[in-house]
Amino acid sequence: MARYPFEADFADLHANLDHYADIVFASLKSDFLTMPKGRGFVEYSTFETGYEALKQATQGFRDFDPEAIRAALLHTPMIFIVLRAMLGFTPPEWAYMAGSHTGISVTQGHARTLDRDIRLAPLAPLRRKGGGMARLDALVQTACALLQEGAPDAKLGKLHRLDKADTKHGLTGLRHLAGMGVPYAMLLYERFLGRPFAGHRDSVSELIGDGLETAIEDVLTRTGLSFRKTKRAEKIPDFDQAPDFILPSEFNPQVVIEAKITEDDGTARDKVTRIQHLAELSAQRERRGEDGFTVIACIGGRGFSVRREDMKKLLLATKGKVFTLGTLDRIPDTL
Repeated sequence: MARYPFEADFADLHANLDHYADIVFASLKSDFLTMPKGRGFVEYSTFETGYEALKQATQGFRDFDPEAIRAALLHTPMIFIVLRAMLGFTPPEWAYMAGSHTGISVTQGHARTLDRDIRLAPLAPLRRKGGGMARLDALVQTACALLQEGAPDAKLGKLHRLDKADTKHGLTGLRHLAGMGVPYAMLLYERFLGRPFAGHRDSVSELIGDGLETAIEDVLTRTGLSFRKTKRAEKIPDFDQAPDFILPSEFNPQVVIEAKITEDDGTARDKVTRIQHLAELSAQRERRGEDGFTVIACIGGRGFSVRREDMKKLLLATKGKVFTLGTLDRIPDTL
């Protein structure tokens, strides 16, 4: 019996799937406790600077005057991020509410770009004019109106997005919490509903995967293998979704490599299905009398260690060519 699944012949692999699944499980590592900060990460001290600037502009959250807040925001753009955190909205959600509240069209793309620009330079004066200033005004006016109104009574079985400890009762609630400090149980409850660091995890999801892709790229480069690393959402002929690496090129695909990291078993299942689809594309080529290609999976994260049946499917689809960070350097030996 081979030591690793990528060393086994298909008969051995098929007969000992559980054994080889255990080997892959043992080599999987999870790093979900740490995340890359990435560009645009906001340190707490910077966030607090924006919070204090907003507090001053509103006279201790007593007067949410849009013009005063806009003036303060242009001087300290971090106020924009603080307002969004108070609302509990994503940039596209805030843009939608601004459009329906003021009648001024604010696209999702504009809101995302503005949000990112501010996170990249949160304390540098913000310059906007013309249409850009009108859209900023719409966002600020909407935030002021919603925060002053608080949460209306929701229908039975429904929960309003502003029904939070700080925004439920409008400015009264804001002043109360700012003056006495947030009750810890309520803070933990709202964190439970929203998942800690959820927004940041979503924003750096590509950076998390980049580490594995970089490691694969290093292995291929060191051994002198020709390869094509595809870009996100790139269109490649004969592939409905481009694999992460194609060797030697998309014009003569002999090997495709998918690099996937996930801490969630549901996402891992989707990734396995994606790799199975690549194996089926290769089989279709062979049925047409064309050359197929070898499918390699490079995986990481605890998500892949949850469902044993999914790992078996992955091993069969790749004919054992499943690698983790600890075995990536063995990829050239199997080609």
